[in-house]
Amino acid sequence: MRELIKMVVVLTVLTAVSGGLLAGVRAATQDKIELQVLNFVQGPVLREMFANASNDMIADRFTLGEGKEAVTLFPIAVDGKVRYVALSVSGKGGFGGDVGLMVGVDIDTGTIASAGVTTHSETPGIGSRAKSEPDLVNRFVGLPVTQTFKVKSAGGQIDAISGATVTSGAVCNAATNAGEIYQQLEDEIKNKIASL
Repeated sequence: MRELIKMVVVLTVLTAVSGGLLAGVRAATQDKIELQVLNFVQGPVLREMFANASNDMIADRFTLGEGKEAVTLFPIAVDGKVRYVALSVSGKGGFGGDVGLMVGVDIDTGTIASAGVTTHSETPGIGSRAKSEPDLVNRFVGLPVTQTFKVKSAGGQIDAISGATVTSGAVCNAATNAGEIYQQLEDEIKNKIASL
């Protein structure tokens, strides 16, 4: 019996130490990881979406909400005036998992100004075309953020990528999520932009 208690105590101590070390490493690297994602995943998509931006979208970003509800927004100025705001969302239901999407919203009209896929785990050459070929995301441009987006085969208005209906559905889910988040935060976003 003593041997069993001894083993349980040793195992408990090892588990606690390991857990503490992992938590410390995560806390120490979290900001660096976020910066890498901003610079090498979201930043290139933002710069492609808004090549005419006159501000540093990454440096000017701001966060609304707290904890799990926090949303990072990227203001986009054209000719010195903030006209758009972009947010990064994900859509469930992709063939290989969630699909990340950056959505730019025109703050005056409440319509989607631009969009771009940031991350995916889709099949190369099929679902991955959602990122490499902008045809799908360009179908959202000009549509109001108040819409619920679906592919035509699911009764919606968006033409799916040939052979990648599941991926196209995940992109539609992401665009719908972006619209819902924007609508919830619209007043706060406009107030924040007015103070910039």
